[in-house]
Amino acid sequence: MKYRDVEEASQRIAGRHGNDEFLIGLSRLADIENKGTIPSIYRLYSLCAIYGLKFTTALDWYGVEVDRLPADAAGIRLGHTRPIDFREQDPASSVEIEADFAAGALDLTGTTYLSRHGQRSARLPAELLDALDFKRQRYAFIGTEDWSMFPIIPPGSLVQIDDSRRRVSSDGWDHEHERPIYFLEHRSGYRCAWCIEKRGLLIVQPHPLSQMQIDVLRYPGEADILGQVVGVVMRLDPGRRRRKHS
Repeated sequence: MKYRDVEEASQRIAGRHGNDEFLIGLSRLADIENKGTIPSIYRLYSLCAIYGLKFTTALDWYGVEVDRLPADAAGIRLGHTRPIDFREQDPASSVEIEADFAAGALDLTGTTYLSRHGQRSARLPAELLDALDFKRQRYAFIGTEDWSMFPIIPPGSLVQIDDSRRRVSSDGWDHEHERPIYFLEHRSGYRCAWCIEKRGLLIVQPHPLSQMQIDVLRYPGEADILGQVVGVVMRLDPGRRRRKHS
């Protein structure tokens, strides 16, 4: 395909989007090909459309590996609680971590030791990540300073959220570990806590041992329940947690 053909094709794309940022002029195209100039995301999109390429493939050329988003997000420890959403990830994607296992296929039927400082790195297949299904599930990081559900869910945990369970249950459990925990958004951010719905109010109840106050919000209006917590990945170091919290 000649430079002129690419330019004309990008003009049509820019016209459809009503945005000249998608346009790739002859001089810019020459710079991209001959001088290694990095195109803007708009021009990169146009090139992908013109040449029939996946956008993520083009990003890989410039060292942007989209399938590493979950791993990079997991490595960021913030004080506040926040949701993460990678449900648009390619279902065949994988996450690179360090794994300590012998050469050969990874046996998913048995227990495997995955070490941060393992002997070799491996790309774990999506089937191993079913418990962290970023395509169909929602997740959130509990802030390192968020003690709302301690000790059931300590700060720094990763929680899985079922967004089909947004109705507050008032019974059906015999123990606090069976009581539904909800993830909600409110005017100041996000909360992970037990909830009671009563007469247009949502009572947000943290664990008593967290020493945090109960919040009462108008519902709906001041809060939006994003779903119920159905899974948690957390650090087991109670001594360290108690020292930090005391």
